[in-house]
Amino acid sequence: MARPPSLPFPQSLCHRCVGCRYVVSAKGSTFLMCERLPTRYLPQPVLRCPAFLAREDGR
Repeated sequence: MARPPSLPFPQSLCHRCVGCRYVVSAKGSTFLMCERLPTRYLPQPVLRCPAFLAREDGR
């Protein structure tokens, strides 16, 4: 899913990681799902992560 217009926890490292996927609920809440770790929905904000891999587009 594309990046939502308003980012939850904008300081989170997840937004700049290739493993981050945005999941929007039926009620409109946005969740950050990690595709690189066994724990899919991490407590936010994530400031350090052993599985972090920067996106090439720098977003």
